[in-house]
Amino acid sequence: MDVYQEAVDYLLSQQIPVEVHTGSDILEEDVFHEDSVACLLSPLQTESMDFPDSPTLRSPEELLEKRLVVLKRILGSEELYLNELDILLMPLKALRASAGTSQPVLSSQEVQTVFYQVPELRDLHQCFYEGLRARLEAHTHTEPGPGTGSETHSDMMGPHENSCPERETGSGNGYQLRVRHGGFELTVGDLYLKMVSQICVYRGFIDNYEKAVEIVRKCMQCDHRFRTLAQSMMSKNGPDKVRLKYTFEALLYKPLEKITKTTLVLHELLKTTPGEHSDHPLLQEVLRLSHGFLSGVNEGSQCKREVTLSHGMRRQLMRDSFVVDECEGVRNLRHLFLYTDLLLCAKLKAAAKCKHSQYRFCWYMPLANLRVNWRTEPQRPPHTQLRLLSIRSKMYLLRQQLRPHMGDSKRIVRQLDRSRKKLEQMELILLTHAPVHRLELHSPSGKSHSFLLSSLYELEEWRGTIHKLTRDNVEMVPPDLLTLTNSCVKLRMTQQPPLNSSNTGSGVETLCGTLTVAIHSACGLQQPACVYVCVEVDGYDFYEREAQTHSSVQSLRPCWDQEFSFQVDGAQNLRLVCVRQVDSGEDMILGKASVKLEATALNKRWRKQTLSLGLVEVMVSLKFCPHPLESPSSTPAQQLPVFCVPIEVVAQQDGVLVPHVVRCCAEEVERRGMEEVGIYRVSGAASDINSLKAAFNTNLHDAVSRLRSADINAVSGVLKLYFRELPDSVVPTCLFQSLATALDIQDVDSRLVSMLSLLQSCPHVNQHTFLYLLHHLQRISMKAEVNKMSLMNLGTVFGPSLVRPPVVSLGYCGPVVDISQEVVVQVQVVQFFLQCNCLPAAQSSLLHNTDSEDEDETTHL
Repeated sequence: MDVYQEAVDYLLSQQIPVEVHTGSDILEEDVFHEDSVACLLSPLQTESMDFPDSPTLRSPEELLEKRLVVLKRILGSEELYLNELDILLMPLKALRASAGTSQPVLSSQEVQTVFYQVPELRDLHQCFYEGLRARLEAHTHTEPGPGTGSETHSDMMGPHENSCPERETGSGNGYQLRVRHGGFELTVGDLYLKMVSQICVYRGFIDNYEKAVEIVRKCMQCDHRFRTLAQSMMSKNGPDKVRLKYTFEALLYKPLEKITKTTLVLHELLKTTPGEHSDHPLLQEVLRLSHGFLSGVNEGSQCKREVTLSHGMRRQLMRDSFVVDECEGVRNLRHLFLYTDLLLCAKLKAAAKCKHSQYRFCWYMPLANLRVNWRTEPQRPPHTQLRLLSIRSKMYLLRQQLRPHMGDSKRIVRQLDRSRKKLEQMELILLTHAPVHRLELHSPSGKSHSFLLSSLYELEEWRGTIHKLTRDNVEMVPPDLLTLTNSCVKLRMTQQPPLNSSNTGSGVETLCGTLTVAIHSACGLQQPACVYVCVEVDGYDFYEREAQTHSSVQSLRPCWDQEFSFQVDGAQNLRLVCVRQVDSGEDMILGKASVKLEATALNKRWRKQTLSLGLVEVMVSLKFCPHPLESPSSTPAQQLPVFCVPIEVVAQQDGVLVPHVVRCCAEEVERRGMEEVGIYRVSGAASDINSLKAAFNTNLHDAVSRLRSADINAVSGVLKLYFRELPDSVVPTCLFQSLATALDIQDVDSRLVSMLSLLQSCPHVNQHTFLYLLHHLQRISMKAEVNKMSLMNLGTVFGPSLVRPPVVSLGYCGPVVDISQEVVVQVQVVQFFLQCNCLPAAQSSLLHNTDSEDEDETTHL
């Protein structure tokens, strides 16, 4: 006997009426007709699709009214479908509970097979239904009307509106719906696009369908408990107030029936959507995706790995990795696949034991005419920074627990497994929330996506590969997204997220201790530029693994002489990225390089290397000191203040001989203030100067960035303020009287020898900072015809700050100098050195030479 007829007979025996098509005909859902079964055993039957022609109704108003009717019917159809899925899921809870007993109706595996993907389908359509209903309700309103108006409501809301009472909107309450004017404001394309982007959940249901039906048929024949449970699944009132009863198999077929009707519904909706409506291109895209899905189902389970593109090329996977996809402020770890003609973002669905992993489609973008921009995010919010620091501290403790242990008891093994899982979870959190380098993608259609990476080096690899493919201008073939997403499992090069905890015990030699990197200078620039270098190390992310030099002044041979120390655990590679800073727009990456860190090649002595970063060669020095690491701080590291601090302390914390604040301000003045009239004499705004001072006291990189846009007189004012607020002058006060005496020497050569001798007696930091400033001021004076700052003017401005007399205090036994005489000496000392043509060169950084004479100091890589 036919399955449905058996159900009808049962209903009649219970005196339950059955819905009919017309008059007396009994409605039989012949869902398991021979043709239908053949359709499922073979690929789904789909006709070749052409987009509907542009609507040709007489006026846009009539078109929009028809469109609203179609949307109401779609809403009713969705409502009925949700009701059917609810009925299908009714026995799920009972079957799961029974599976844990000694006499289960179905085993846990059989329950999972029968209801596979059904809850996901229900959630997908519930979200779409709620969104569509909310927009339709916002677009319509009720007005008092003659009579009950129930027939009007039924007509507007579609044939199935009353099939679920809790979803009714109040028909028969004396009101009728009236369409607002301005139907162009009602948009649903984004709702359809969101739903169809997750349509791949149907593929799992379709692939599993035959197994589910086989279990249901078997249990219906041999288990009376299952038959009783299946027969209890009765729907609520149908549209004609008739109680409907579905067989279990008929309900399982509903998703297949729904998906095969998708393109027909979209065709009808697109035909009633005016071409100028904002939904029109979205619905075309949705229709294309829907048809692509059905075409993919027709191709069977064998996924095509390549697609023919224009010019005879084949679609190939070029690159893939795990990235952080940000949507509406929410960050999610996603797997990004770069093909020859498109970018595909997918979500890796965790696979159960002994099962294959799966991917779910998120979004894709054609590469044709794709614009790619990158930028580095500003500092993280304080609450995010504190959370990341706390996680790093916990990761460090877990890492210590995973160090080699004595004994192999089961308790210790279980404890180590738990610690390893916790470490992986925390590393995933860092991987998701720590990245600050953003790559932005903009398509010609107006769509935009962005993803973040922890490494600027890796970001440049992505950007460079995408740029190369977009430059080839390959036309994209519309993808079969389901087939393409399923093929990711086989095609992927990156199998899992890059977790260092997964590499424990791999046997690869890594560094644990302090790695110090000094960035000296660069050459090879084709034109003068402001350049900075980003430094990255890998390994466990317990400590900060990135650093960045300040931006150099415009030069063909930029010089930084900056030193960075990294606490590393598990480090294997050092990466450098050279970036050209642009005042307006996106910075330009000039080149990158990677250095393999080998413990045998690095020791406590400095080792110089010349690294080729594209056309630019950067001179660096490396030094490594192995030692056990201390627990990272759980509070943000505060930069020590720069102003009002002894100059030797500032230079020591900067790891240089000339403090960065002096060099950065001087270089900025030389970049754009050489021809500024009255530079160093005209004061900048006090508020701007204080703002820059605060920035230097808290964050050097932020301060350097602000210098680029600050008023140049404020920049020069910061430099003067720094020297003025030093606890002791650059030229030590103890030399004041000796310098005054040397100025009185009549013989010019003897005076020069004496003055230079006194300068060389200064501490190294004081001496080289003073020399650096003198050379800078000499270059300023070369433009005196324009900026009106002669050597005399510059000596008058800086003399009182650079050369100070000793403070007269109780017990002071030295000679007392008149105040007017003090000023004369201060100005004359600075002016004398400025007029000197044989000043020694200033050394801005410490020497980084190796101790061994027979070892090559420079290695070209």
